[in-house]
Amino acid sequence: MKGCALGVSAVAGAGCVSGRVFGAAGTRPNIVLVVSDDHGMDALGCYGNPVIKTPNLDGLAREGVRFTNAFCTTASCSASRSVILTGMYNHANGQYGHQHSYHHFVSFPNIKSLPVLLSEAGYRTGRIGKYHVAPDEVYRFDVAIGANSRSPVEMAEKCKDFVSSDADKPFFLYFCTSDPHRGGGVANELATRPDRFGNKAKGGYPGVKEVKYDAKDVIVPPFLPDSPECRAELAQYYQSVSRVDQGVGKLLGVLKAAGKDDNTIVIYLSDNGVAFPGAKTTLYEPGMRLPFIVRDPRLNKKGITCDALINYADLAPTILDFAGVSDTGRMQGRSFKSVLGAEHPKGWDETYASHTFHEITMYYPMRVIRGRRFKLIWNIAHGLDYPFASDLWAASTWQATIKRGEKYYGRRTVDAYIHRAKFELYDLKNDPHEIDNLADDPKHAKILAEYKGKLKAFQKRTKDPWIVKWEYE
Repeated sequence: MKGCALGVSAVAGAGCVSGRVFGAAGTRPNIVLVVSDDHGMDALGCYGNPVIKTPNLDGLAREGVRFTNAFCTTASCSASRSVILTGMYNHANGQYGHQHSYHHFVSFPNIKSLPVLLSEAGYRTGRIGKYHVAPDEVYRFDVAIGANSRSPVEMAEKCKDFVSSDADKPFFLYFCTSDPHRGGGVANELATRPDRFGNKAKGGYPGVKEVKYDAKDVIVPPFLPDSPECRAELAQYYQSVSRVDQGVGKLLGVLKAAGKDDNTIVIYLSDNGVAFPGAKTTLYEPGMRLPFIVRDPRLNKKGITCDALINYADLAPTILDFAGVSDTGRMQGRSFKSVLGAEHPKGWDETYASHTFHEITMYYPMRVIRGRRFKLIWNIAHGLDYPFASDLWAASTWQATIKRGEKYYGRRTVDAYIHRAKFELYDLKNDPHEIDNLADDPKHAKILAEYKGKLKAFQKRTKDPWIVKWEYE
């Protein structure tokens, strides 16, 4: 097999997975991939939040590698999960937006996904919780474990049989919570009527010790308004995140009790950013820069912080690399296995993103190149108002901003959020919150031209149908 080129251009190029096998089937690692729903980077203790209680995820980071520059390629649930499981950008795999209900986006039928490839290579594959991709024949798992995806401790309990059975074959477990997604009801007893983020008005979930937060204590990130409504919703969100953390802790305990802890790689990530306007569905940093932790018990180094720019198209090639399995040659990411022990690896300095839909009514294609300092967003449908997901529009945080007629939503104006320029160029070193668009600044014309060229090359390599929009419309 051809060697993996570590140059920047390889990020979006053809898949490059090492064919090296760890040994006999019995010694190949088990792999657990935990995907939470709408969990932003700023709501984890190990990423610098001193308020939220996430001891199990913090412990996972202490025992493994914590990435500080991991990005989803599209800040939308179904589309992002399709990238995770295919190693292909969603404009290439066909899952342009939501899978469920009338949205009805599905991946192309000729794609071989990660679970299919692992199953063919002798792995037992199982999934539990949120699925949200289609068709089933593309994303086929050997076992689907039934559970309430809002009850992560219960989910972990139900994985015991799968983890313990058939000791002669390694396993891949895809563990997906619905927390901390919105849509969990409204807390009508509170004046601000926040979304509950899945929290129950009374009682809780099996095995969970609910962690309640006071709205005055939460940390409001700069992209959000520091309002009573926002604080109340963040308190509910924190509680939901802590429930995820307890589910992860229980799952780690299940692995240990089964004697699988020492040969199981555990990966934790979120599908996209937190469910507030300004994050989820956008390709601003809060929407796409996410928590990403890898614990490989075979690594000699522990507690590593890695600043490589990786994205979710890189995940499937990496998992195949862990398993010693070659891909189909169609994957568009590259394995980052070789840099797990490095803090500042070379050749991982740019990444790309591609978003087209969320809900069926939300057509707003964007393409992004993000380097260490500069970031370019191409808003292909910039003539349209920026669309809102139904749950984000209904959020008490957003509704309060609109009803009060406030000019600003966080550090960005409401008008700037809804009406976007064709190109948005940001200097992340001097403007980390992406407020000052430099696309029309003559001083930055050279970097703008360079990034446009790289974006076009990325689209060409990944066969992006929207590349025609450079010439038409």
